[in-house]
Amino acid sequence: MRGSLLGECNCDWGCPCNFDADPTHGHCEGIYTWAVASGSYGDLVLDGLRFAWANALPGAMWKGDGTSALIVDAAATQEQRDALETLFHSGEAGAPFDILDAVTARWLETVVTPIAVELDGIRSRATFAGGDLYQVALSPIENPVTGEPEEVYLDKPSGITALRTELGMAAVAVSRLEGLSFDNTGAYGEYSEFEYRGP
Repeated sequence: MRGSLLGECNCDWGCPCNFDADPTHGHCEGIYTWAVASGSYGDLVLDGLRFAWANALPGAMWKGDGTSALIVDAAATQEQRDALETLFHSGEAGAPFDILDAVTARWLETVVTPIAVELDGIRSRATFAGGDLYQVALSPIENPVTGEPEEVYLDKPSGITALRTELGMAAVAVSRLEGLSFDNTGAYGEYSEFEYRGP
């Protein structure tokens, strides 16, 4: 599958997890939202699918012990929902899904709700349930001296979600998901284009 990925968390801009360091505040909470341009799971077409992984971890992501939830767009068919459940919960689907499953100690019930995504690079936006459950608006980091937007990228050949990520901030990032509610407005945000292949 290939498409676009929006991410945000409670860390300072840049996010120490990108550099295998501990989270800024000692714990990690945030949401990845995928917008699939094209893809398949076996013979099942996944084109246009929207889904997300929400998480809260007591320490660095790589230490695990997290609480997570899968959020699936209400427009997905039952077969597509089942495929996503398998990708995230089987532990055998390949990166990034097997890694996200490995760091999760407790899965909350899957949330099925309308997911809307507006793609515009580091200025992309997403909402769940029209913003009632979640809203995020990414933004470039502003230079503190000039006020101009900064263009910052991370190239990481070993990256699990993408190989090249545009780093920014979350102008808005508020989750009201049951068991995973937080406000990361003003903290870290990222945008990337991804391409995954099965193991």
